[in-house]
Amino acid sequence: MRIFTLRNVMRAALWGGIAAVVLAVVGFIAVAIYVVRVTDDLPDYQQLAEYEPAIMSRVHAGDGLLIAEYAREHRVFVPIDNIPQNVVHAFISAEDKSFYDHGGLDFRGILRAMMANVGHVMRGENLEGASTITQQVAKNFLLSSEQRLERKVQEMVLTRRIERAFTKDQILELYLNEIYFGRRSYGIAAAALNYFGKSIDELSIEETAYLAAVVNGPALFHPERHPEAAVNRRNWVLSRMAANGYISEEEASEAAARPMTTVDRLSGATYTAAEYFVENVRREVFSMYGDDELYNGGLSIRTTLDTTLQLAARRALRNGLEVYDRRHGYHGALAQIELGDDWVERLAAVDIPRDMDEGWIPALVLESGDREARIGLLNGEEGRIPLSELSWARESLGDGEVGPSISRASAVLSAGDVIIVEALPETDGDYGLRQVPAINGGILAMDPHTGRVLAMVGGYSFQMSQFNRATQARRQPGSSFKPFVYAAALDSGYTPASLILDAPFVASGGPEERFYMPQNYSERYYGMSTLRLGLELSRNVMTVRLAQEMGMDPIVDYGVRFGIYDELEPVLAMALGSGETTLYRLVSAYSTLVNGGRRVEPTLLDRVQDRFGATIYAHEQLDCETCDTPDWQAGLAEPVFPETGVEVVSPVTAYQVVHMLEGAVQRGTGTALRSLGRPLGGKTGTTNDFRDAWFVGFGPDIVVGAYIGFDTPYQLGSGEAGGRVAAPIVRDFLAEALENYPVAPFRVPPGVRLVPIDRTTGEPGILGQSGVILEAFRPGTEPSRQSREDESGLSFARNSVSEDPLSQLAAEPEDGTGEDDEEDDLGGLY
Repeated sequence: MRIFTLRNVMRAALWGGIAAVVLAVVGFIAVAIYVVRVTDDLPDYQQLAEYEPAIMSRVHAGDGLLIAEYAREHRVFVPIDNIPQNVVHAFISAEDKSFYDHGGLDFRGILRAMMANVGHVMRGENLEGASTITQQVAKNFLLSSEQRLERKVQEMVLTRRIERAFTKDQILELYLNEIYFGRRSYGIAAAALNYFGKSIDELSIEETAYLAAVVNGPALFHPERHPEAAVNRRNWVLSRMAANGYISEEEASEAAARPMTTVDRLSGATYTAAEYFVENVRREVFSMYGDDELYNGGLSIRTTLDTTLQLAARRALRNGLEVYDRRHGYHGALAQIELGDDWVERLAAVDIPRDMDEGWIPALVLESGDREARIGLLNGEEGRIPLSELSWARESLGDGEVGPSISRASAVLSAGDVIIVEALPETDGDYGLRQVPAINGGILAMDPHTGRVLAMVGGYSFQMSQFNRATQARRQPGSSFKPFVYAAALDSGYTPASLILDAPFVASGGPEERFYMPQNYSERYYGMSTLRLGLELSRNVMTVRLAQEMGMDPIVDYGVRFGIYDELEPVLAMALGSGETTLYRLVSAYSTLVNGGRRVEPTLLDRVQDRFGATIYAHEQLDCETCDTPDWQAGLAEPVFPETGVEVVSPVTAYQVVHMLEGAVQRGTGTALRSLGRPLGGKTGTTNDFRDAWFVGFGPDIVVGAYIGFDTPYQLGSGEAGGRVAAPIVRDFLAEALENYPVAPFRVPPGVRLVPIDRTTGEPGILGQSGVILEAFRPGTEPSRQSREDESGLSFARNSVSEDPLSQLAAEPEDGTGEDDEEDDLGGLY
């Protein structure tokens, strides 16, 4: 019986063993079949050898400052050889301490995670993973992140294949450049920039440890939303680095004790000031290379922007708009909210412009009386606005008119008003009332010799309106077009001393036989006057009479030739700037005058390079046969670069106009620039009913223009002409900009003869006599006394023809007051 039992047991054991082997073989075959089935269409891991990730394009100013980035995935690719060892050690310690020892799969780690996950499941906690760095590369590059057994098997198979095909350093390079860190950062280099504003070689130990920690859960370890968890995770990585021998325990303790401070990149005045410029760059590069190359191609875009001048331009424009706006009263509160214990929360919920002037803050009027208003701030503190700070806040009545003077604070502010205030200097809790201007405008500065746009601001606030008034607003330039009319006259046989009658003038208005009758801004007439005087004092009647004398064809030709217009109607009103153009085009045209007559195209781009550093666009491409000569040789001349740009007007004519516009600054409508004490020229422009105000000012090496107006054309108010509204903006900008330019006169080209004449009569004179200046002439065109008598008689006869019936009326003599005659009667049909 006992023998039978033992035999049965042995037999059962044998069959059991056989069955186990069979089951194992069947199981192995089943697993093998499953693995083959789920891996038969795996992605080609060899594509990793040609890894070209999406890289962000970066925009730099001309002075090297980074001003913008364009990307769908913010990434800067860094080769493994350029990644510091501290970074490598931190990530290995945090993610895969045996990375350099295993073959892609860490079986001990897998077993440890499985055992730990039993407890996590029982406690309802998140499960631990045991993925190695190589497995993460396989998942991130070739697979999805879904939690399925099939995907995990595929990941493990791909991991083994990747380990056989690539070195450990190559795998780590892929990982560190692809992994997501939060804050729109892909890859270690972008994360270092977006979290700490540093390149990876500048990171401290604790900053490196945090970046290694945050990849485990960017949302869980967010430095602002979860600072405690972020610091704890960072310190855990530091402890692992010490345990693995990469840093000492003392270094780990010191690093763990330091606070964690992150930065908000591409913020602050320097970047907000450049927003209009940057948006124009984005559009231009997009049109050149397309969407994919702009956002994924890793372009390096070097622009023409001078960040110092850009800040100056923004300050000047904003100050000019605010000064004008305050002259025309208070627009009212931003919002009205109910007062109560929770007023701070209510105030914080109000939508306030984000890019207001530095120092401007929202406030709530808590109480308003006779002598002051009591206000509350977002921090819960209180302050007051004295009555003296409300004197400007008269009621805005429209058409530039304002209401009565302010006699008590409650006439302006009411309890519950949400307003903008600014702390007054050297006071304790006193504030001034401020408001975002209703008017808008643009300013643009460029190098007249190269066309490089040095500064461009397209409005008061990019956050409130992305419409660029420097490049997109098409408005009438008014008298700022007159220099090109006079340039056409100089090339049609006139000289700066030629006499034109300034007297009432009527011309046919068109097929309906109505009449066109321009007027001077002063509504006065000054008799026979020189061309110089007409331009300096912006005489409308003289300009239209000049246009009629020589015909509109040359004016139309010059308007198109200088790039101000694409086409221009040949009607007399166009001589006063009634065609529409942009500030961008007008400043370019003035640059042509300043540089000696060569057409210059404005440019925002200096150079564009691809992700490999190859230049794919360069603005200036000058031919130079001797520039590549390796060694200097005796007699070798310096490189001479050819002139670029088409000559649209002779250098002599260009200089004559510039010389007359210097007079406009010294004695005419551009006197706002005279206080700068430099050789400068300039011209105002104002359109009918004071709807648009312009000023273009320039020195020998810089041209700057400003345009001011309402986006929906509306009267600026009586007297709000270019000389009052726009010229101070240009002056304030040049006051800062010219600090970096030497004091130098305008360049006099060959073929110019400077002759002393009386600027009001055009007669030859002697320097030192009253009214005598050096005038620029072509040799042989300078006046003599006899020629002046002849020209005066001819001009009077020419301007007394019957087709101009009112021209024979007595003209008021020039009184030399230098009045601002800049408003242009563009319509003027009677």
